[in-house]
Amino acid sequence: MTANMQTVLEKQRAAFTAAMPESMSVRRDRIDRAIAMLIDHAEDFAKAVSADFGHRSREQTLLTDIMPSVSAMKHAKKHFESWAKGEKRKPTFPLGLLGAKAEVVYQPKGVVGVVAPWNFPVGMVMVPMAGILAAGNRAMIKPSEFTERVSALFEELVPKYFAQEEMAVFTGGAEVGMAFSKLAFDHMIFTGATGVGKHIMRAAADNLVPVTLELGGKSPTIIGRSADTKKAGERIALGKMMNAGQICLAPDYLLVPDDQEHDVIAAVKAGAIAQYPTLLHNDDYTSVVNGRNYQRLQGYLDDAREKGAELIEINPADEDFVGSNGNKMPLTIVRNVTDDMKVMQEEIFGPILPVMTYSSMDEAIDYVNAHDRPLGLYYFGSDKAEEQRVLSRTVSGGVTINDVVFHNAMEDLPFGGVGPSGMGNYHGADGFKTFSHMRAVYRQTGVDVAGIGGFKAPYGKATLKTLAKELKK
Repeated sequence: MTANMQTVLEKQRAAFTAAMPESMSVRRDRIDRAIAMLIDHAEDFAKAVSADFGHRSREQTLLTDIMPSVSAMKHAKKHFESWAKGEKRKPTFPLGLLGAKAEVVYQPKGVVGVVAPWNFPVGMVMVPMAGILAAGNRAMIKPSEFTERVSALFEELVPKYFAQEEMAVFTGGAEVGMAFSKLAFDHMIFTGATGVGKHIMRAAADNLVPVTLELGGKSPTIIGRSADTKKAGERIALGKMMNAGQICLAPDYLLVPDDQEHDVIAAVKAGAIAQYPTLLHNDDYTSVVNGRNYQRLQGYLDDAREKGAELIEINPADEDFVGSNGNKMPLTIVRNVTDDMKVMQEEIFGPILPVMTYSSMDEAIDYVNAHDRPLGLYYFGSDKAEEQRVLSRTVSGGVTINDVVFHNAMEDLPFGGVGPSGMGNYHGADGFKTFSHMRAVYRQTGVDVAGIGGFKAPYGKATLKTLAKELKK
């Protein structure tokens, strides 16, 4: 497999070099084929995802994997030719006056490696693909081994829509993933856990491959005293229970005013029950992806209980999850949490919602700042001054105000993390730039600039004049 991956990389790079410059019509055709693959086989992808998860609704996969991918492709198709135009820059004074010209030209990088996660196994391959193809690159894909049916479907379908020199898929376990990450791509994008991201970056370092890391972390949700509690509860419940909380941007924990804790918990509970009156046999509610993750989440709950937390299980129909022989889990709200509990140390990635209280907004902000910078940060409230304080005094990959997750759905906003939650970003024009090389082009004037400026030896009066002018305070 390793030799085959290397061979395909060489074939793609040779094809890329031979085709330079990659025409706009070829890029458009590739985007069209990617859209066709997604739409033609949307139902196949939905079935494969559900089989991999143990259950996930057709509608959810269409909403969270297929539709965002198609939307990203269509957005790129509409705008990529304007993104691809060079940008004029100003030559350093007085060179512009003497006829010099400067510009930035966007060139495709070449071959991009895509390492995708299991939680949105179609979307996390195809949303970044919009920028990759629009920028004129080739792509090699390593989908997750935890969603093996989706991976097999990609392996089957991609060759029907793309030549191997344009796009290729490689399936397999961790050993294939590690070999893949060691290839000398021109760029690599990885979406997944922070711990795995560190291994990816180490592997990429040997070949100096630039990486975009879309990681995760503990995205805080701050409820201001001015928040509409009912609306906040509904929206938090939607963001936390979609995909059973298996979203890198899911609200990981709540920070609520100490005198509003019970009202906020009641609102989240009401929001969850309204959306999911039953869970076990509810087609709309997703299963935890596998037994390993189910046990991990149960371990978090056991640990919190043993350390003094109060667990509030939201099981409106009083269903028997233990006897269900599956991996579905109800939402569990966790009160009285402390920093020594696993639910406050690890990214949860499941239907568990810790609640912390604060007495002042500065206390909440200080708590966020004392921990790793998150992928997302959410603030609910109508107090504009407080909102600005939260925005200006915290750092996160992105922010949604008065909702959760939605900044990721904006194709014209950059999506990415900061620090432990990732590096680099994509979506829309920002994705095009991520997967392009910004090439500086300078056209020199016919005037003897070096002589006039004193850059030519022997150094003399012109040199001293330039230095005296430029080295003033």
